[in-house]
Amino acid sequence: MRVGWIGVGSQGGPMARRVVEDGFPTTLWARRPETLEPYRDTSAAYADSPEALAKASDVVCLCVLDDEGVREVGAHMIDGLAEGGVIVVHSTVHPDTCRTLAEQAAARGVAVIDAPVSGGGQAAAERRLLVMAGGDADALKTVRPIFETFANPLLHLGPVGAGQAAKILNNLLLTANLGVAEAAYALGRELGVDLASLNRVFAAGSGNSFAASLLLSSEPFSASRMAEVAGPLLAKDARLAVDLAAAAGVDPGVVLPAADSALQSMHNPR
Repeated sequence: MRVGWIGVGSQGGPMARRVVEDGFPTTLWARRPETLEPYRDTSAAYADSPEALAKASDVVCLCVLDDEGVREVGAHMIDGLAEGGVIVVHSTVHPDTCRTLAEQAAARGVAVIDAPVSGGGQAAAERRLLVMAGGDADALKTVRPIFETFANPLLHLGPVGAGQAAKILNNLLLTANLGVAEAAYALGRELGVDLASLNRVFAAGSGNSFAASLLLSSEPFSASRMAEVAGPLLAKDARLAVDLAAAAGVDPGVVLPAADSALQSMHNPR
């Protein structure tokens, strides 16, 4: 199975390396050729355009930044892939972006799997990346061996778009947990509790959360240190969650104010 890969940043790069090192014939393309330098010591091939990459691949994985990137690159994949090909969207984007791409691809006999991820580059390198997949079960069966080079667990959540919805909600909950943990630390400070000791309590007690541990290395136990890298992405995903709730006619509930609190601290209000 020939794999094409577009997007070799901090998340996509380690994923692509796992695919290459596990022996899949892999072709890479990037807008900035210099980002491919770390793969010069591998067996990966290089395409001079997205169209050329698609023609050289049976499955193409996209790990680009946003909806616009998925739409733009996805169009080239539909044009270049042969019937029976699969496009995998690892980016975190609006579910409708993946659904529209899937409808367009189906007319050419190409399937789309949306498969956003959680865990970071290190998790990919260690084969323990969470992959949340949406799409046809047979198409997922086709790409499963590729996913298994970096994923554990791999969860099939439903039709195209289901993976994106789950990832957006996961990130909304993370953001809300950051806001709640930040508030708990602030209250602890006002009550005269040593915050490093309080973190040890949170880690061992029933109030434990991943968000609370993230704030341990920050000063003053605030989400502000995450502003530059995580802030814009979490704000984007919070906006997507609000958009999904509005389209469904439902109230996001208390998770949203807590998330907004963290986004304010990160200087990236929704």
